[in-house]
Amino acid sequence: MRKLTYHVAATVDGFIARSDGGVDCFAHEGDHVTEYLAALKAYDAVVMGRRTYEFGLKLGVTDPYPWMDTYVVSRTMKESPDARVKLVAEDAAGAVRRLKEQQGGDIYLCGGGELATCLFDAGLVDEVILKVAPVLLGGGIALSPGLRAAAQLDLVSTKVHRSGVIVSRYAVRR
Repeated sequence: MRKLTYHVAATVDGFIARSDGGVDCFAHEGDHVTEYLAALKAYDAVVMGRRTYEFGLKLGVTDPYPWMDTYVVSRTMKESPDARVKLVAEDAAGAVRRLKEQQGGDIYLCGGGELATCLFDAGLVDEVILKVAPVLLGGGIALSPGLRAAAQLDLVSTKVHRSGVIVSRYAVRR
């Protein structure tokens, strides 16, 4: 079975973006960025929520990961802006479960927080790679808001970058 990894940047206080979706609080340069971009090449598929996808659309990017099969979970988008990007309108957990059962490499859970919560609650997330940025926001879009139950994680590794970003890899305990 394919592994689903929530690979995400967050502030020290647990936010993946500002309330308006902005990510200007995260450093977009440094050794942690090079490592992240290299890690993305290991995934065969990506799953993201509509708001995460729309962030790129505002910049004119319709297919943010052209080497991956891309799935956008949305109940409101009626048509994909890109032929390669598949929309998932209903039962996100069921769609991801079926995707995990298919042949292929690992799956990147790109965001956002509400989708992550849905997939944690369904027991589908296998790993968390958390890039903690040295910043406090005090509010914003949470990493995984409203979990029904705590997700227990086992630390696999941690790396501290010169930029101050700490990348920790966790296995989700079953």
